[in-house]
Amino acid sequence: MGDSSDMFQVLADDYARRILVAADDGPMTAKALSDACDASLATVYRRVSTLQDHGLLDERTSIDSDGTHRREFETVLEGLHVDLSEGEFTLTVDTCDTLADNFTELWDDMRVSR
Repeated sequence: MGDSSDMFQVLADDYARRILVAADDGPMTAKALSDACDASLATVYRRVSTLQDHGLLDERTSIDSDGTHRREFETVLEGLHVDLSEGEFTLTVDTCDTLADNFTELWDDMRVSR
């Protein structure tokens, strides 16, 4: 994930923050992110790559009804915690574990429907 200063630099970028916010509502294609963030596709792909490198964005492939494959991106960032102690900033990043979250929701749904 990199160190705190790297993460601060990533999150200081306006486009990166816009992408995280847009993709927090659910998976989005690069084109949809481009439209939502008012950014070129090249800018979106650069920021997506950086966000993935830092573990903040997840990629999945979906298949349309016509068989076309498309890449979609979704935010996995759930929270950031910044602490200042002994003259040092530390950053704790909370991300969702999609598989575990999906299993928990499925289990909860099964228990409720009984």
